Amino acid sequence: MTLKLRSVGTSDRGLIRSGNQDALHAGAWLVAVADGMGGMAAGDLASRIAIDAIAPLDVETPEDALVAALQSGIELATARIRQAVAEDPERQGMGTTLTALLFSRTGSCLALAHIGDSRAYLFREGTLKQITRDDTFVQMLVDQGVIGPEEAASHPRRAVVTQALQGEDVSPAYATMVPWAGDRWLLCSDGLSNVVRPDTLAEVLAETADRELCARRLIDLALRAGGPDNVTVLIVDIVEE
Repeated sequence: MTLKLRSVGTSDRGLIRSGNQDALHAGAWLVAVADGMGGMAAGDLASRIAIDAIAPLDVETPEDALVAALQSGIELATARIRQAVAEDPERQGMGTTLTALLFSRTGSCLALAHIGDSRAYLFREGTLKQITRDDTFVQMLVDQGVIGPEEAASHPRRAVVTQALQGEDVSPAYATMVPWAGDRWLLCSDGLSNVVRPDTLAEVLAETADRELCARRLIDLALRAGGPDNVTVLIVDIVEE
């Protein structure tokens, strides 16, 4: 049996925002979420540039080339955002988060790339684990022991991102992992993770086998919590075929 990646993604502008600055890609080899910032038009553009730059990676890729492929995609996104700002100075300050998973052609490995505060969670054998670390001011305070995780969840500056794709040199986090049959990944923008508790996420991931229904249930939970931000959800299952 070979492991395969199966994914579904959906997005909602939420109940407060006038538009949606999130973008996503849900493919057979690549999944990614990007959350734009820097004004309505510019944020929307930045997230779309990032997704368009890495979407061509959704092809069969050897295990030893996964991280290099993600690095090249992020470099291309950075260059295109830099060019977009140069073409219109009013776009200065625009940027986007990016969290992406790339699956190897043999199903033996997957690679993660992350910058910003969109998240990747792994639900494995009944346990939910946040795999990414937020690039935020509040996470920095947590790391320094200034505040605890509970305080961070309601901190007034929790949305302040310390690193994003903005056309400048950045240091994304990269990692590789061995997938297991039965793994379920959740990739999401902070429109979900800021308003729905991890234990609730785990409950929905465990109880809702259908990927589309699972994604919709999570979106609905964010909306019921006030939907203060755009919310994007990708459900990714590792299956044997």
